[in-house]
Amino acid sequence: MPGSGACTSIINLRYQDGREGSPSNPAKFNRQDHAQLRDACVRRGRPFVDNTFPPNARSLGQLYALTDILKMHHVDDEPVFCQGGASRFDFGQGVVSNCWFLAAVSSLTCNEQLTAQVVPMDQAFADAGGIFHFRFWRFGMWLDVVIDDHLPTLDHQLLSVHSNGVNEFWVPLLEKAYAKVCGSYADMNIGIPSEACKDFTGGVNMSYGLGEAHREGHNDDLWLSLTRASGCKSMICCGTPPAGETFANTVAHTGLVDAHAYSVTGVTEVEYNGSKVKLVRILNPWGEQEWTGKWSDRSGMWKKVSPTDQEKHFNRNDGEFWMELEDFCHNFNMVSMCCENPNFIDGDLTCQWKCMIYDGSWAAGKSAGGAIDADTFHTNPQYRIQVTIIDEKEPGDKNILLSLMQKPLLNRQNRRFYQIGLTVFKTPQGRLKAPFFRANFPVKEKQLYSSDRELIEQHSLEPGEYVIVASTQKPYMTADFVLTVYTKAEAKISAHDGHDDDDDDDDDHEHHGLIHPQALSFTVVVYGICTGLRGKKAVRHLPLIQNAAARVLTRTNRDECERFHSEAGDFPVFGLLVHHLEELHHTHDAPGKLIK
Repeated sequence: MPGSGACTSIINLRYQDGREGSPSNPAKFNRQDHAQLRDACVRRGRPFVDNTFPPNARSLGQLYALTDILKMHHVDDEPVFCQGGASRFDFGQGVVSNCWFLAAVSSLTCNEQLTAQVVPMDQAFADAGGIFHFRFWRFGMWLDVVIDDHLPTLDHQLLSVHSNGVNEFWVPLLEKAYAKVCGSYADMNIGIPSEACKDFTGGVNMSYGLGEAHREGHNDDLWLSLTRASGCKSMICCGTPPAGETFANTVAHTGLVDAHAYSVTGVTEVEYNGSKVKLVRILNPWGEQEWTGKWSDRSGMWKKVSPTDQEKHFNRNDGEFWMELEDFCHNFNMVSMCCENPNFIDGDLTCQWKCMIYDGSWAAGKSAGGAIDADTFHTNPQYRIQVTIIDEKEPGDKNILLSLMQKPLLNRQNRRFYQIGLTVFKTPQGRLKAPFFRANFPVKEKQLYSSDRELIEQHSLEPGEYVIVASTQKPYMTADFVLTVYTKAEAKISAHDGHDDDDDDDDDHEHHGLIHPQALSFTVVVYGICTGLRGKKAVRHLPLIQNAAARVLTRTNRDECERFHSEAGDFPVFGLLVHHLEELHHTHDAPGKLIK
């Protein structure tokens, strides 16, 4: 296993000079300056009340009718901010269904450096003036979020997260600050841990489907990813599937909670009956209710391992337990790993990645062109990247990582995310217009669209120039987004995200090959015959076939045609299609008869 925390730090080109929004100089959320507000409260002798997140329905949402709002001194006579350092055992979940957030907090505490970035520890109730602050990464920049110390209660008990046995309040206050950036406490009902992990790190977030990995026999690959991520002190969270059509947190016969988020706090191997057994340590944010199967707290299997391995065993009702990797894959349906640095993905801890962050937007009728098969695809924001070198030792290595994150239009609970995707082309210079996309293949032929907040893709790019196109699956969708480009190789990046108002495809039709409807319908028919697809299913795969048809019909050189044939991984009968298209070409006097 790699040494803990051994990852080389990433170079963020956007914030390399320490400008506002960097970890060392976070932007002020709602333009509230913590130091100035605190000093003003101390001078006036009055505690701070946050008018931007007031203690009423505005901050509580639908929970307002259930609660009272109390200051810390009314909840506990001697409150402290944090006692003895932050620990994953400091807290337990309350009434609000935000296990996803608390699972991420549990993982956060496993990395002391990250915890200090998110939770400034130089805070105390005695000299705070009723004001506290926390830091989150939100959509491309770090924010400093100011709150007061009014917390929601029910019968004089904290409504949401509560401290376990001591009077410290750093987690309830952290929760309030995060509720503020989300919109309200009610906006934190239900979510996925990877979102909070991203907001705690600003790093790279990778998610894996456990059922699929297990069925396809990829347990060894999963274990390698878990050990690498753990060695880099990544934030690792996992989740159980719902028991039925609802997302009720029912307790299964295994002791696990259905539709529930957990954090992964460790991985190890033990010797058992002469064989190595892979174990995963998991924490329930409830602070109780544990797994009861093999390798659980009360399992007799721990008596049959070496004294050294027995030291890893504990028997306490704190929500933390061990599971064998096989059981982990069988009972959980997803795991996410988040780290400041992409090094945890391939285990190369010495590589110094660079990243560049771009703010962009899709505007209906201007720069929201939709998917690659849309006529308006070329109007989408475009970003040019020049890869200058590759790792000669690992020529096929994934040297580019792309993150596309869409910003919500509304508060978190009422947000709507579109299906978003990334398409990469090897390109000539300049902004690319419509004919280019009709006549060229993307680097990655299978296009993935996701309705999650963030889409992550890895690419292995040879030296050359490429264009990254950020798009929604449907055109005319208006939204803002953040594109982050991580480069392992030396690279230059520039944005071409404007819209060319004078873009007119008609001037280029003669040379770039729009297919005539007669040839287009023939293409669909031939493709349908070759693949057994009909109707809409055939049309769905049409863009790649259409591009190839355009090349054939305009009589590009033979080498190009052979390249289409050799690269047609998903189309084993591509050669037959090319043959038919060439025959179609020869039945006409000239290609111009088939092309507009």
